[in-house]
Amino acid sequence: MGRWAHRTHLTGLLLLAGLPACREAGRAPPRGNLVVTDDAGRRVALAAPARRVVSLLPSFTELLFAIGAGDRLVGRTTWCDYPPAAVRVPSVGDGMPPNVEAVAARHPDLVVLYRSGPNITAAEQLERLGIKTVLLDLNLLEQLGPAARRLGVLTGRVASADSLARALDSLVAAPPQPPTPSPQSLVFVVWDNPPIVIGAGSYLDRLAALAGARNVFHDIASPSAQVSIETIAARDPEFVAVLSDSAVPPRYATRPEWRVVRAVRAKRFLFLSGQLFGRPGPRVAEAVRELRRRLDQTP
Repeated sequence: MGRWAHRTHLTGLLLLAGLPACREAGRAPPRGNLVVTDDAGRRVALAAPARRVVSLLPSFTELLFAIGAGDRLVGRTTWCDYPPAAVRVPSVGDGMPPNVEAVAARHPDLVVLYRSGPNITAAEQLERLGIKTVLLDLNLLEQLGPAARRLGVLTGRVASADSLARALDSLVAAPPQPPTPSPQSLVFVVWDNPPIVIGAGSYLDRLAALAGARNVFHDIASPSAQVSIETIAARDPEFVAVLSDSAVPPRYATRPEWRVVRAVRAKRFLFLSGQLFGRPGPRVAEAVRELRRRLDQTP
């Protein structure tokens, strides 16, 4: 996964954006063997709930705070900037690839990593140092609930994790906006030279559908793919969505070759905050609402 994250029938589900993590005060944390199988097929077992956790992905950091385990964090990446309390946690670097020495220096009893080649290697190195690791996939919104549940088991926050996971599962399982005669179409351009767009294998594709929009590259099964500018022009999206915290059109918008894309010529850009849209996380309902708002307000 790269760096880049509604109407009446969804109203009730969208209220879940502000769902607080269920507190489990007064309950003794479960002890004994806490076991999950991670997305690398490994059995991860702890003798007691993790008390010192290093999170190496912003999505995992948000999930840990959302289930009430944020106080267990002793290390994060430089990209883990939400919620605000996360910024007060010591950074172990950008996490790409992980700095094993910096992670180990935080003396964690659990490290949470996104399942990728370099991270699998880092997990093996940490395990040799006696540090438990869990590797989780998080490309699709459907993977949020399972990730929350596993983190809940490993941190002893089972009840709050299950509550959050049920809310996320309900939202993700909601049917897309009912079809209209002409649904709004968009393309997520995450790189311009060569053009790289988002496909159906990314959480952004599902997020667009929940907001009542159509990703013109939904037929691409992978999370992202390289395409030609001419192909984008032929699909003729109404909007170009870019992950950016500013409203300044991307530099490629001024280049002659990109002018063949009607939405670029018309400057119909959707500027989506990287912190909210650049990662799948517990704020998915907020992201759906915000995308719908942007679509409604863009002329």
